[in-house]
Amino acid sequence: MDKSKVYFATFKASGQENLLQKLHRLMKTAGVEKIDFKDKYAAIKIHFGEYGNLAFLRPNYARVVADYVKELGGKPFLTDCNTLYVGSRKNAIDHLETAYVNGFSPYQTGCHVIIGDGLKGTDETLVPINGEYVKEAKIGTAVMDADIFISLTHFKGHEMTGFGGALKNIGMGCGSRAGKMEQHCEGKPSVDDVLCVGCGACGRICAHEAPVITNGKAVIDHEKCVGCGRCLASCPKDAIQADFSDSIAVLNYKIAEYSLAVCKDRPCFHVSLICDVSPNCDCHAENDIPIIPNVGMLASFDPVALDQACADLCNQMPAVEGSILSDNLEKHNHEEHAMECDHFHMTHPDAQWKCGIAHAVKIGLGTDQYELIRI
Repeated sequence: MDKSKVYFATFKASGQENLLQKLHRLMKTAGVEKIDFKDKYAAIKIHFGEYGNLAFLRPNYARVVADYVKELGGKPFLTDCNTLYVGSRKNAIDHLETAYVNGFSPYQTGCHVIIGDGLKGTDETLVPINGEYVKEAKIGTAVMDADIFISLTHFKGHEMTGFGGALKNIGMGCGSRAGKMEQHCEGKPSVDDVLCVGCGACGRICAHEAPVITNGKAVIDHEKCVGCGRCLASCPKDAIQADFSDSIAVLNYKIAEYSLAVCKDRPCFHVSLICDVSPNCDCHAENDIPIIPNVGMLASFDPVALDQACADLCNQMPAVEGSILSDNLEKHNHEEHAMECDHFHMTHPDAQWKCGIAHAVKIGLGTDQYELIRI
């Protein structure tokens, strides 16, 4: 397969061109105008951020994309699907409220918000893909009803997949609640009794009442657990861990196959912004300090090449002092080799992001070979 073109621009700005104008130029240079938007519905997939989290993309960037689509004759809308876990985006009413509180109102972004899988996360379209792990993907109906799909991704760390890039934004983000459950269901976490202090944080974050406190220690009922991994990130003592590392790999494989279901058979375009690179997903109701400095904005027709390019650029950056990445580098005596290590693996050692890229290549979603074109 030939190398895919990935276009890159830094966050440097001037009096002649601000960052919003630069994003417009990036998209234009990357060839978004090759898509026929005339009278077409265009889904712009974005993460609206959990209430309390401040690392999500500013709505100003969404405005640039929406205005550009309208300029080209299209009918854009912002979209995301409801979450599997307890939080401020678990149903369409709470999800919309969170989106508006975080600035994604029609007045700010220039287009409406449609929650892709409906009020309770049950509005889904079954997309046959006959994949190795997924035979029929369960995708939010509004996402699949769109004629054109655009992903607008905040590239950041992620506690289970290593990083949250275009594939995570597309595959997991566009899954209905049942689709998210299907992607997460392979692995079930367990509790280390020695580390557990019985604080109950895992129980409060669980949507399925799987963790219970017994004799001052948490125990996870695997019959109720769906393997979403929220309890892993919520535990203040790191007492909860996935039982099998290969389940993390399977999660990445399923995300790749769900991404294929979303993108196949229609025009797609992908934009990723590497800024405020928090160690964990924007699904958290908080965000830690970034693990690396801001890098820039990228665009491509190939989401796989885009993720690979983003990861490579991030790994060329120094760690931010005081971040989780910096602390882990110091703990493992890697300070002098900080520019050579895999920052995402160092931040979350159990994560296996490379296998997700490899599987996406295998199923024909894209290629990890790219030409980085700086504008």
